[in-house]
Amino acid sequence: MPAFEHHVFICGNVRDPGHRRGCCDPEASGALRDAFKKALKRAGLARSARANHAGCLDQCEHGPVVVIYPRNVWYGRVTEQDVPRIVEQTLVHGRILEDLLIPDDCLNNPDCPHRA
Repeated sequence: MPAFEHHVFICGNVRDPGHRRGCCDPEASGALRDAFKKALKRAGLARSARANHAGCLDQCEHGPVVVIYPRNVWYGRVTEQDVPRIVEQTLVHGRILEDLLIPDDCLNNPDCPHRA
């Protein structure tokens, strides 16, 4: 089997309701990951891309968070409705979705204005 071209990590971290940093999977359902798995299959990418559950990616204020490797694309506030567009535009066509992109100056930055 050839190596995967894309790894999509979907934060599934669960926190108590009302946590100051938020929660990427408040229902603990894995629904966002499941949506990616289905979309990858529909797009014919099931053998070349992998959607994985991830623990905390430490970008909680931007959650739900998705990171796509090897391109190092970080998306925030991702909904199930965004998934087909992410698969089609970013994985198939290599386009960055600016409306979902977490700014580089916010990644791993304790001074990010979005941090609680």
